[in-house]
Amino acid sequence: MLSEKTSVLIISYNRPHDVLELLQSLSTQADLSLLEETLILNNASTESYEAVEVFISQHPELKVRYEHSKENLGVSRGRNKLMQEAKGTHLLVLDDDIVFDSPTDFANIASTPLDVYYQENNTAVITFRVLYHANRQPQITAFPHKQYEAKKDEQRFLTYYFTGCCHLLRKSALGKTGLYPTDFFYGMEEYDLSYRLIQHGYTLAYDNRITVLHKESPLGRQPNYKKLASQWVNKSKVAWRYLPVRYFVSTAAMWSLQYLKKAITHPGEFFSAWWRIVKIPFTEKRSKLNKTALQYLKRVNARLGY
Repeated sequence: MLSEKTSVLIISYNRPHDVLELLQSLSTQADLSLLEETLILNNASTESYEAVEVFISQHPELKVRYEHSKENLGVSRGRNKLMQEAKGTHLLVLDDDIVFDSPTDFANIASTPLDVYYQENNTAVITFRVLYHANRQPQITAFPHKQYEAKKDEQRFLTYYFTGCCHLLRKSALGKTGLYPTDFFYGMEEYDLSYRLIQHGYTLAYDNRITVLHKESPLGRQPNYKKLASQWVNKSKVAWRYLPVRYFVSTAAMWSLQYLKKAITHPGEFFSAWWRIVKIPFTEKRSKLNKTALQYLKRVNARLGY
């Protein structure tokens, strides 16, 4: 229904200029009638956000609730906090360095769930088209399917995970699945929530009819060796929790090769990560996806091996 409104959720760490530009972009949207609120969590930044705070005070139409956390909660706990506080029917989760591409973007995003396609498929999360701000080329790492070449020209499709930088989430679904895993400080939290959504009968989708711009460098953000190890361990946890055991084994092995390729100069972290992974079967409960969920993964051509 058109009365359903959308909350915008933003967490930020030491990017005051980016947050300011995102809010400036939001303020230029032609129609904010479906905006419930804008929630911003300053994740214990050390840089000044004074310019952001001044802009917020000058733009009450954005309905901003701004909070400066004393602790860096990371991505999962930070988003969980905002998700619990949000009042909107849908949650538009944005990285703090996203900007809108055209004045109609927010209205189009907020009305997307009304599309019959998404209603018929019981879609809980929609990921939108992301281009690099610097050159307007597609950001493949923000494309929610590993078969990019095969699917890049499809206007919309169902998929098996969503990407974090720009997605619209149905809040009511979280009442069934729970929030992000709190043991994931960085990396792969979207996969964990994606599998729980699928387990509860929801679908995930991509829609390229709406474009946002991401100020991440086209060269990518090279994770340091600790973040890379965290991604490796967390992806292995996800595989153990939800997938057949063979995928846990293949994920752990393949990601270990990825770590060696990118961070071979830090062997200590390599062995530490392997130790954490070896302990997963003894410390993590399994919540293996049911037959219907696994069939869905097969139908959307999910890559499960790593």
